[in-house]
Amino acid sequence: MQENPEERAIADKILESIKREYGFVPVVNQVMSGRPDMFIPQCNLSKAVFEGRGDLDYKTRCLCAISAAAAIGGEYCINVHMQHAVDAGATKDEVLESISIGCMIAMNRAQSYALRRYAEVFGLDIDSGYLGNKKSRGARA
Repeated sequence: MQENPEERAIADKILESIKREYGFVPVVNQVMSGRPDMFIPQCNLSKAVFEGRGDLDYKTRCLCAISAAAAIGGEYCINVHMQHAVDAGATKDEVLESISIGCMIAMNRAQSYALRRYAEVFGLDIDSGYLGNKKSRGARA
């Protein structure tokens, strides 16, 4: 595929910006920048998610990223987002709670799949009717 010189220039500027901000360029960015046509939109989405308009402040967004990275086992993401959260004012306890939430969700996901199958194999009667029938604890009338 022939590279668009304008896209290449934009991708290079993005890479320089990432290096200034992080002190290094993550592997994902290094590899994806080889395809500026995909890399630029990916970076724009990332910027919108972490820095765009919305109700969550930057620190909270970083804490959410830590939870998600913990849930999926994203070692490198945890490192980057933890530092960003701390730089944004997150406390040690806020970071630990974020990690704990992500780990709990990952464990619950594994249990949900495994225990549903377990119940099926061993003929246990389970009630899945609660899904969608109850208001969440945070729901407002």
